[in-house]
Parts: sequence; structure tokens; C-alpha cells
Amino acid sequence: MDNIVLFIIACVLLIILPGPDTAIVTKNTIVNGQKGGFQTMVGSCVGLSIHTIAAVAGLSAIIVQSAAAFTILKYVGAIYLCYLGVKTLISMRVKKTEIDDVPTIETKGNSYFKQGFITNITNPKVAVFFLTFLPQFLAPGNDPFWPFLTMGIIYIVLTFVWFALYVFLLNKIRDFMKKPATQSVIEMLTGAVLIGFGLKLAFEKQ
Repeated sequence: MDNIVLFIIACVLLIILPGPDTAIVTKNTIVNGQKGGFQTMVGSCVGLSIHTIAAVAGLSAIIVQSAAAFTILKYVGAIYLCYLGVKTLISMRVKKTEIDDVPTIETKGNSYFKQGFITNITNPKVAVFFLTFLPQFLAPGNDPFWPFLTMGIIYIVLTFVWFALYVFLLNKIRDFMKKPATQSVIEMLTGAVLIGFGLKLAFEKQ
């Protein structure tokens, strides 16, 4: 594998760039605290793991080369993002109380993992990223399997570390973020961003 330092720097810059995963993690951390944020983050990283395995196995290449497969996956992801955005806008709360912290809300925690997972796994741009970005750092003439797998793992680890830090810091200012006025603005912006990402993904060309 060539230019490992350059690869790590490029990964960090790409990871911190806001996207659907960041929007989902932000929303769920504010709503359910650190636990909700971490569950969403784990779901997203599991999705990345599947993309890595698919890329190594060559399945991502089929998705990228097949117009039908790309289109189906694209619209599933777009519809899901729009659904989450609309759901967020509809559920905007005028006032938040301390009851948000009780265990009854945490019974729905499993859905946070699903949201992170589905948002990531249904995004064909992740598959395109793995197939177009990672090969640039492969040494020519070598078997790509292990270097490709190693780079995928590095990307997943860096993503996990970044989101863990992001969730931790966001949870620290959660009291401010949960103020009625602040949360209304955050939920409105998050809903609009998710719908925007969904529409952008829907019109993404192969």
C-alpha cells in the first residue's frame, strides 16, 4: 500500500465532511443522549463494514456497473433519508422536559442502530467511494485483496473514532441543545438537511 500517511489524511478530511451519517448521529444524540448517538454510530460503521466486504469481494463493482442495481439502491436510500427528514420535521417539539431522559424512551434505542445502518448501507455513493478512492493507494502489480481490506478497516476505525469524539462532545452540550428554542431550530435544520441529502441522492447520476 502506497502513501499510507496521505491516505489517512485524505480519509480524515472525507470523514469530517458532513453527510447523512453526521445528520443522523447529531439528531439521535440530541434526542437520546450519548447512548442514542453511539448506537447510530455503530450502525453506520456496520454499514461501512459491509461496504468494505462487498468492495473486496467485487460486489460493489457490480452495483456501480449495473444501472438497475445502482438505481434501485439509490432510490431506496433517497426515500429513506426523505422519510427520516419528514419524520423529524413532523415530530418537532415546542417544549422539551426532563422526561426525555427516562428509560421509556430508551426502549426504542434499537431503532437508532437501524437508522445509522440503513442510511449508510443504502447509499451507493459509499460503494462508489470505495471503488474509486481506495485503488489510488494500491501499489501497482500487487494482489489488491489485503491492501484493499486493510484500507477499508482503517477507514472504518477512523470513522468510529471521529464519531465517538463527536458524540461525546455533542453530549456535553446536550442541555443547551435540548432547550426548546434550540431544539426546534436543530430539528428543523436536521429535517431539511436529511430531505436535501435524499433529493440529492435521488438525482445522483451513475
